[in-house]
Amino acid sequence: MASLKDLKNRIASVKSTQKITKAMQMVAAAKLRRAQEAAIAARPYAERMTNVLASLGAAYAGRADAPSLLGGTGKDQVHLLVVATGERGLAGGFNSSIARLARDTAQKLIAEGKTVKILTVGRKGNDILKRVFADKIVETISFREVRTLGYVNAQSVGDKILSMYANGEFDVATLFFATFRSVISQVPTALQLIPAKFEAAPAAEAASSVSYEYEPDEEAILTDLLPRNISVQLFRALLENNASFFGAQMSAMDNATRNAGDMIKKLTLVYNRQRQAQITKELIEIISGAEAL
Repeated sequence: MASLKDLKNRIASVKSTQKITKAMQMVAAAKLRRAQEAAIAARPYAERMTNVLASLGAAYAGRADAPSLLGGTGKDQVHLLVVATGERGLAGGFNSSIARLARDTAQKLIAEGKTVKILTVGRKGNDILKRVFADKIVETISFREVRTLGYVNAQSVGDKILSMYANGEFDVATLFFATFRSVISQVPTALQLIPAKFEAAPAAEAASSVSYEYEPDEEAILTDLLPRNISVQLFRALLENNASFFGAQMSAMDNATRNAGDMIKKLTLVYNRQRQAQITKELIEIISGAEAL
């Protein structure tokens, strides 16, 4: 059984940890609001970009002269998995849930005889995936020193992906990130970037859609927008991840703070019982000694 001194030291240690987790929770809560606003503000532009490209790309469905980023290489042998995670931990299952989705996808592709390459955006994704796929990680891009994520950061990743595609290093590129829903809900998401894949518009929306005439022509617009769309979707993913990280960290630190409080109560109870037992024992010894005299 631990001594009173050991119990006292342990209680003090847990109290110090509780102060740290409480402070981290408050910092995450303060940063969450701004990150959430940025993520929500980026969604309409990214969604409108997707809708425009879906409308323009519909004319090239099944055609051999479709732009490369839309029609692909005609093969799906080599897959590039772009895994966007956080730069730091202590955020519950945020990083591991994204890495798990990417890992399951990679294992499925490998089982089908495909070649898998992994590009990690964020230090934690690399730390998790290198345990199993160290030989398949082609590069790790980190924004740990960047204080505020901007479009230029997403564009640098987009340029890297486009350069690899132009060099024939992969056929299909898929982006993995977490979509922010709430403080307690961050949904791991997979989005195919190359060749661009768009969901079909709902029937009601398609029926009420307006016919547009484009100037310049659709091919010229697609040639300009398709590369830009990759950076736009990457920027949205980075913002969604940022909000998801702070939401997950806030929730995790709140749980840690409450668990530390429960542990302090239990340790204090054990300390008081043991202290009382020791005092009772000393009193008995004193009384017994006095009676012996």
